[in-house]
Amino acid sequence: MALILGSGSPRRKDLLAQIGVVADDIRPPDIDETPHTGERPAPYCARMAREKAMAVPASAEDIVLSADTTVAVGRRILGKPADADQARAFLELLSGRRHRVITAVALRRGEKMWERAVSSAVRMKRLDRLEIDDYLHTGDWDGKAGGYSIQGPAGAFIPWIEGSYSAIVGLPVAETAALLQAAGYPLRGGGVS
Repeated sequence: MALILGSGSPRRKDLLAQIGVVADDIRPPDIDETPHTGERPAPYCARMAREKAMAVPASAEDIVLSADTTVAVGRRILGKPADADQARAFLELLSGRRHRVITAVALRRGEKMWERAVSSAVRMKRLDRLEIDDYLHTGDWDGKAGGYSIQGPAGAFIPWIEGSYSAIVGLPVAETAALLQAAGYPLRGGGVS
């Protein structure tokens, strides 16, 4: 049995390492991440995690672990910004308000699927134009849902969260450990028992 990480995210790899898990292989899936018309953030995020897990080639005994992180403002989905202008628009929208960060995890072994989604509340302080400009110049927004990452320089913008910090980063560690155990993956030294 091999564990395949269906994600190219170095953050997810690092979060797995916190529970002593090292993937045998990393195979980022290539799927269309466009939300369906009228699709709400939580169902969208869960669908993305499932579709990523299904898109990764693996043998019936292998475990594929995929995840998706979505930033939501009400029913609006803020995915990865296409460019710095869209990242600016996202940050202006998030400035001074609460939003949700949803991370869904899907594990596939053969035809069986284990899933879990974690939703956390995040408040971003009110940002002025200079703070947004300075942040955009770091490039940290690139490839990040909502145009920011809490573990990077934008952490200075986040005075309050309610929920799972690791899920906001990109992988809810406790829930992922439980899913791995349910799928028959042996956790050692840091896994949840």
